[in-house]
Amino acid sequence: MRKLLVLGFVGLLAQLIDGSLGMAYGVTSSTLLLAAGIAPAAASAAVHFSEIGTSLVSGISHAKFGNVDWRTVGILAVPGFVGAFAGATFLVNIDGDSAKPWVALILLALGGYVIWRFLILGGRRPQFKGRPTARFLAPMGLFGGALDAIGGGGWGPVGTTTLLSSGRLEPRKVIGSIDTSEFVVAVGGSLGFLLALGSSGIDWAIVVALLGGGVIAAPIAAYLVRILPARVLGVAAGGLIVVTNARTLLLALGASEAATWWSVGGLFLAWVAGIYWAVRQEITSRRNEAAEIVDDVDDVDGQLTPA
Repeated sequence: MRKLLVLGFVGLLAQLIDGSLGMAYGVTSSTLLLAAGIAPAAASAAVHFSEIGTSLVSGISHAKFGNVDWRTVGILAVPGFVGAFAGATFLVNIDGDSAKPWVALILLALGGYVIWRFLILGGRRPQFKGRPTARFLAPMGLFGGALDAIGGGGWGPVGTTTLLSSGRLEPRKVIGSIDTSEFVVAVGGSLGFLLALGSSGIDWAIVVALLGGGVIAAPIAAYLVRILPARVLGVAAGGLIVVTNARTLLLALGASEAATWWSVGGLFLAWVAGIYWAVRQEITSRRNEAAEIVDDVDDVDGQLTPA
């Protein structure tokens, strides 16, 4: 019983992070399950089945708060489903460790770019022009879905970071759309796991525990996305992807655990400093806007006041 309560808390924490920043549910949950000695395929299957419920509630919550771009969700859904189904059915026995360093390096670079993009604004507001095209979204969905099924997580890191780096959608729309489309990805991966493993290969107690915690956290996370400024969300999401993928890359390159954790700890402190800076910039931006409004009102009053 204690183990299930702990897993429920992990589901809550993982969904709170995932729903707020568009990633980390699968990675967080899978990491803990693997550490507990559960086979990779069984752990990934449990995560995907729990994600059907958590992503559904998360999508509904994001839609309620206006965080979803439905065109993006519609384009991502089919390739994401296909990629997850194929990854779970045909690629379940493939060792994804060999590809992890390359994927981590790409995501690390994208995460760094996202942070830079939002921090160079100074007192200006971030601008988002156009919308992502189908030619951009479809391959991303296929790759993200397959990676998600093979490794137990990947849809959020690939989708959120890539969309944020494109500058086409504001962060809350990126996070809401990725979380909403994740429902279809979770269904595709779960169907694939049923075919590959059968229902006997899935620990339903773990699924229910993760689901319970995730369902509680989903509406809270969607509300946070609605009220947090784009600049802060962008830096927070970019920093999370840098920290997590730096650890993956360092371990893949043979760095010691001590060196890895010192490096990740330094990046974490830099990430916190970046979020603080983003908050300060947002405050400056709002003060400048308020000052401009006051100046405009004074100008209008001056024009209306008779000489």
